[in-house]
Amino acid sequence: MKIIVKIILAILILAITISCEKDETFPEAYYSCSDIGTNQNHPHDEEFNNLINEIVGSGVPGMMLSVHDNINGYWSGAKGFADLASGVRLSPCNITRVGSTVKTFTAVTILLLQEEGKLNLDDPISKYLTDDQIKGLANANQSTIKQLLLHSSGIYNYIQSLKFQTASLNDLTKSWSPDELLEHARGKDAYFEPGTDVLYSNTGYVLLGMIVEKVTGKPFYEVFEEKIFIPYDLTFTQFAATDPVPEGIVRGYVDLYSNLNLINATYYSGWDYYTADGGLISNAYDLNKFMTSLFQGDILSEESLNEMMTWMAPKGGYGDGFETFYGMGIFRIETDFGTAYMHSGDAIGYFASMAYFPQQGVTISWAVNANYGKVDEFTQSKEAMEKIYKVVLGQ
Repeated sequence: MKIIVKIILAILILAITISCEKDETFPEAYYSCSDIGTNQNHPHDEEFNNLINEIVGSGVPGMMLSVHDNINGYWSGAKGFADLASGVRLSPCNITRVGSTVKTFTAVTILLLQEEGKLNLDDPISKYLTDDQIKGLANANQSTIKQLLLHSSGIYNYIQSLKFQTASLNDLTKSWSPDELLEHARGKDAYFEPGTDVLYSNTGYVLLGMIVEKVTGKPFYEVFEEKIFIPYDLTFTQFAATDPVPEGIVRGYVDLYSNLNLINATYYSGWDYYTADGGLISNAYDLNKFMTSLFQGDILSEESLNEMMTWMAPKGGYGDGFETFYGMGIFRIETDFGTAYMHSGDAIGYFASMAYFPQQGVTISWAVNANYGKVDEFTQSKEAMEKIYKVVLGQ
């Protein structure tokens, strides 16, 4: 499932401007990180390693995979390179951009705030956001917090604005503020009446981050840290707002011409550094820990978790992907191995995905430091996901 819309023109400009530049290099120590243990005693260690080797061997620069079940615990592995120019191998503990997977964290934080009595999902968002913040956003005056979480508000997705895409490609290193992003959704028609359908909207999650800040009086990413990162020992997870390109983050690449001639795009993801619709930095291991803790009932109350899984089907169908239902910051997909609760995320040069299979009690997460072109075929297409699920769940 592709979560962030590809801005092809932006990537073309990126290629023109940097393809002839020589990549900067770093010593191996720049990417050093705390060992998380790979659990080589896992009964399927060989199969999992073979899977990563096969995907990396297809031309993907680097891939990390993490698997958890209640019998064997956590398994983590990585193959390929964290940095092609420097020749540094990827480790399971390296940090990478994980894009829109943050939306699940955003939803969980909102639900925790409801448990604390600081908001109610049925509240209109106008209760928390000022007239200036929501002015010009069609449906904002009628939408509830729950509808933002479910992508059922109908509020226009700023990423689809041609004006935004043009502004972004003209300054690929620009760091965008929430208000600047919202400007590209103002004056746009809503997709539908609130609550009548579902359609993915990053704009809604920008607004949710602003609501978190309103009810807590703190930057939303500090609230994420206090309520999720620290309590659940997500030691590799941070938000780009605190350090947009932190030391040790793996290099990200794009396959512009679909020929696996990869271009370094590490510094070109600035529109979601300061908003709750993207900007998360983590790795496959921490994403796995988060999803396992969430769906095994360690983070939210049973009532909140059930409310999170309030499913809506898009009226427009599912395209050529999995049969998909929208929940609050999560999707339910139907696979050959049964139901999975999942979310994926893109940033320019990066992709990550996390899925929990309730029937098997298994969590699968992976991250790669490249996207677009042929890379997507091997790492995030329906066929690629089915292959990963089959290797892990078919054992």
